[in-house]
Amino acid sequence: MGRDFFPHAPPTGGARPTPGDVVVAVVAVGLDVLAYLAPGEEGPGAPVTVLGVLLVAVSVLPLLFRRHHPVPVLGAVLAVQMAVNLGLVVDPGEPMSNSYGGAVAVALYTVARYSGRRAVALGVVATAPVQLARYWHNDVAFVGMGLTDVLVTPCLIVAVGLAVRQWKRQLDINRTLLADRAVTEERRRIARELHDIVAHHITTMYLMSGGARATLDRDPDTAREALVTLEESGRTALAEMRQLLGVLRSTETPEETPSEPQPGVDGIERLVADSTAAGLPAELHVTGRPVELPMPVGLTLYRIAQEALTNARKHAGPARATVRLAYLPGRVTVEVADDGAGDGRAPGGKGGGGGYGLLGMRERVALHDGTLRAGSREEGGFMVSASVPLSTDTYEKDRPR
Repeated sequence: MGRDFFPHAPPTGGARPTPGDVVVAVVAVGLDVLAYLAPGEEGPGAPVTVLGVLLVAVSVLPLLFRRHHPVPVLGAVLAVQMAVNLGLVVDPGEPMSNSYGGAVAVALYTVARYSGRRAVALGVVATAPVQLARYWHNDVAFVGMGLTDVLVTPCLIVAVGLAVRQWKRQLDINRTLLADRAVTEERRRIARELHDIVAHHITTMYLMSGGARATLDRDPDTAREALVTLEESGRTALAEMRQLLGVLRSTETPEETPSEPQPGVDGIERLVADSTAAGLPAELHVTGRPVELPMPVGLTLYRIAQEALTNARKHAGPARATVRLAYLPGRVTVEVADDGAGDGRAPGGKGGGGGYGLLGMRERVALHDGTLRAGSREEGGFMVSASVPLSTDTYEKDRPR
């Protein structure tokens, strides 16, 4: 997030003036000095002197601390401006000349930005006599320009300050809401990853350990193969968990970010092999011309196939599964179908362990503006089908030259 040059609340502590404070103060006082050196038609005023220039320029000092102490700064600027308007220093009783009032405008605006309602009202009231003093010794009638300077101009300055204050407050609220939304989305993404990793590998480990225990006495070789698969599944789960934790702990430094790639569609073949080894025979069919998929799309398809096979092993009973990966014009689809009982896996996602698996699949597909269909098949069993659109660039960059 970039630096905020217009905070809605005054800074705390004894911070030094920022470069922005210095620029605003110098510009405001510079306008007042120019007005003193080049008086208008209000009257001849007192002669231009070095002391008069210094008196006008002294307003720059309190303006440097306007955001830290808005009300005292306004009081100091009004005092200097009153001396300017009445000519109390150079030629007592004779006004120095026309005054632009830039320092007063900045100080009053700052009070409207950072102070309470009472301070704002008192600031407008205190500004009125200072503005009136400008017209006591000149030839311009008060009705008209003078009335505008006393009433209209201060109110406009305050209105601008209050409007900017409200705008900044709303901007900060929007930033907070966006940050909260980003945190929520990240939590949901992590929850999906954890669910897919834990559900798939723990289910495989559970089934393989049960098979090894059942065949340990009568078929040691089969039990040994089950234990090997169990070990590999545990190692893979640990590696994926470490990778996910590495993403959570990594900083923006490139050297500290995880270097291991996220799984993609190339890993679906391994999922099919693991499913077969875990007791659910499965086969993979790939149709269409394979293209290089964006990493988020490949990860989504991989996780959907992983979750669908995991659900089939848990709920389908004795069955077979078929995974179909199709590269179609403008989209890619993955379908996992089994011919088992399919108990508890309703399309709404309420069955099978609370339905977090189907819910996670729908969320993943929705992030890519895709569609997901899940439900029982007419010929028996359960089917999950996801379709994710692809941009034309995906095919253009993969087309042979």
